[in-house]
Amino acid sequence: MAGILDKFRLDGRVAWVTGASYGLGLAYAVAFAEAGAKKIVFNDISQELVDKGLAEYRQRGIDADGYVCDVTDERQVAELVEDVEEKYGAVDILVNNAGIIKRIPMTEMTKEQWEQVISVDLTGPFLCAKVVLPGMLRRGGGKIINACSMMSELGRETVSAYAAAKGGLKMLTKNICSEYGQYNIQCNAIGPGYIATPQTAPLRERQADGSMHPFDRFIRAKTPAQRWGETEDLEGLAVFLASPASDFINGQVVYIDGGILAYIGQDPSQLRDEKEE
Repeated sequence: MAGILDKFRLDGRVAWVTGASYGLGLAYAVAFAEAGAKKIVFNDISQELVDKGLAEYRQRGIDADGYVCDVTDERQVAELVEDVEEKYGAVDILVNNAGIIKRIPMTEMTKEQWEQVISVDLTGPFLCAKVVLPGMLRRGGGKIINACSMMSELGRETVSAYAAAKGGLKMLTKNICSEYGQYNIQCNAIGPGYIATPQTAPLRERQADGSMHPFDRFIRAKTPAQRWGETEDLEGLAVFLASPASDFINGQVVYIDGGILAYIGQDPSQLRDEKEE
């Protein structure tokens, strides 16, 4: 008799994680491999990034396939999925992880800059989902996981295009659920909070006098957990949403933010600083 933990297994599944050469996408893909996925597929925008990703997967003992593919190019997306289906069968799990952000005041942002963010962060997930859905329909089910953000719920200065795209991605998540839930296809989203990655490392560095970086202090004061998240904090949810354990969960955005969205925050000047202890 199968146990409860077996419902979280991904044995035999083909998982495609976009933009997974490093960072959160890499963490999701590695977690899927550890949960038993038979094949990990990822793409990135350049051969240099794909090679970097392949080296990282090899170092972890994971046999992944990497593709140079721009998620905003419908032809490239279709060719990637066609190749994957010929080699391994239909994509069972799609994670729309690829994304960009441009921190520019709205009055200074050009139309081209706006459209680039919308294209990558919203149109890209639409195109990737559109191309994998026929295979999922033939296979009798599938999982689509979108990378939302706290900016799917909140605004912040200089991120108008990003917030608009992530808000739209939240609604695309709900609509894929509405349109394809009857076919045993679940579409949910992960909304990370502030995660400690190499890209955010400069924001967590100590100042010359040993004090906390102002942004680090700001985030900790806004977070009940009083810490940044780690990539490991996201892996369990990703596996859950990709597995049979979540078969009756659909159209949801689950935020992994240490409680930021539930909390008005405290005065940053009152935040406990390890330097002061």
